Amino acid sequence: MITLNRRTKGEVVFDIVNNIGMLCICFVTLYPIWYVLINAFNDGKDAMLGGIYWFPRKFSLENFSAVFDSPGIMRAMWLTVAKTLLGVGLHVFFTAMVAYAFSRRELIGGKFYILLGTITMIFAGGLIPTYLLIRDLHLLENFLVYIIPVMFSFFDLIIFMTFFRDIPDGLEEAARIDGANDWSIFLRVVLPVSLPVLATIALFHGVYQWNDYFTGMIYMNNESMQPIQTFLYRVVAQSSSNLMMTAVQGSAVTRTVTSQSIKLATMVVTTLPIVFAYPFLQRYFVKGMMIGSIKG
Repeated sequence: MITLNRRTKGEVVFDIVNNIGMLCICFVTLYPIWYVLINAFNDGKDAMLGGIYWFPRKFSLENFSAVFDSPGIMRAMWLTVAKTLLGVGLHVFFTAMVAYAFSRRELIGGKFYILLGTITMIFAGGLIPTYLLIRDLHLLENFLVYIIPVMFSFFDLIIFMTFFRDIPDGLEEAARIDGANDWSIFLRVVLPVSLPVLATIALFHGVYQWNDYFTGMIYMNNESMQPIQTFLYRVVAQSSSNLMMTAVQGSAVTRTVTSQSIKLATMVVTTLPIVFAYPFLQRYFVKGMMIGSIKG
């Protein structure tokens, strides 16, 4: 005889309250994004009248036309794409390479090195010493300032190291029997089976590289070498119509766009690449986030 598992009244009420609470959290999280999106697609002067909450009142693409017609914005966009792709590739490879060495239990002085790295996670030199170091390394006004200082992260090393230690020793032993050295094992055995952690770190650092405005603001006086987020920062910090009209000069649509509409359109343009990239990495990201949480 099959006994039906009837839910109690308290469980039903809990589920209802829980679902309502989650819907409220989702709404509070997503509505600001939706608000920016609908105002970016609305006519700039019409948006200044207010009252736009759910859908564009006067649909227009002129804000985005002004964004893409500006050579300064597009140059900043391409610079951001270049530094993100190059920075992510070098960061993932270099950090994974060091983490593989740290994951070897036979590494002499391994615990001491980990202790030194842990100290750097807790204590930092500060902005002024960092600026002086960047200056002495001749990285001011240099594209490599976006790449070299963040090419290694000890926090990401810990994630890599935890994953590498869970790789069965039999894979490496079989490779060594076939005559493979450490480099061959790392490149041909370890990295191919580490896609979850590679995608996780790539997503973490990719979001950082794409959203980083501070580096361009501090170490770059030449606006042609500043990324899109630094450009957006200047737009927000100096939100005057004169600045925005200068940013979109030469555009035929400057009659209807406003500084606020340009800011919103620029925010959408700078956010979409990360939003589109995340679904392709999500399945690896979920696996990577579970690293070290389950043993056996």
